[in-house]
Parts: sequence; structure tokens; C-alpha cells
Amino acid sequence: MKTKSSLTALIRELRDKLSCSDRTVASKTVFGGSEKTMRQTLIVLAEGGELAEHESPGEATIFVLDGRIRLVAGQDSWEGRTGDLLIIPDARHSVEAVEDAAFVLNVAVR
Repeated sequence: MKTKSSLTALIRELRDKLSCSDRTVASKTVFGGSEKTMRQTLIVLAEGGELAEHESPGEATIFVLDGRIRLVAGQDSWEGRTGDLLIIPDARHSVEAVEDAAFVLNVAVR
């Protein structure tokens, strides 16, 4: 098992993938997965990109590493900027990139 990862290098790699395609979202699970309770996924969104509305899979947070995003749940929304930690509500929600952004999605799967 890998015990150290450079998120900075991985952000660069995911942004390179986006620049070579018409996609606006790239991601990589950096810890966990189906065999673990906790899962951490690095997600890069190009400005205007979004994670469409979906159910929350469990307790979850977003730690914004770079850029600006908007977390939307029903009529409520929260903007996250570099260094912000957003707690994802236990409700259907979406995430939009206000500008190019990178964040770590932390999920404790139920």
C-alpha cells in the first residue's frame, strides 16, 4: 500500500487530462474504495463543470485545495474557496465549479 501521495502532482496530471479532452471533470480515488469505510477522492473540475445532483453516500466533506466551487442542496448553496472545508448535507446535492477547482471529497460510506 502506498503511504504517501503528492496531491499537487495528481492535480496537475488530472488537469492535463482535461486539457486534452472536452470533459470538465476528472477524478482519482487516493484512499479507500469499496473495501474501506472511508474513501478520499481527488476531483478536478474545469470552470463551468459540475457533479450533477446525486444522493449523499454517507457522511461526507469537501476540502477545497484550489479554486472555487459551489455546493448546492435544494434551495441552499455554499461557496467554497481554497482552504475551505464544506460539510455535505445528507440530501441530494450537486457541486459546480465557479472557476477551475480541485478538491478532496471525503466520504464515510454507510
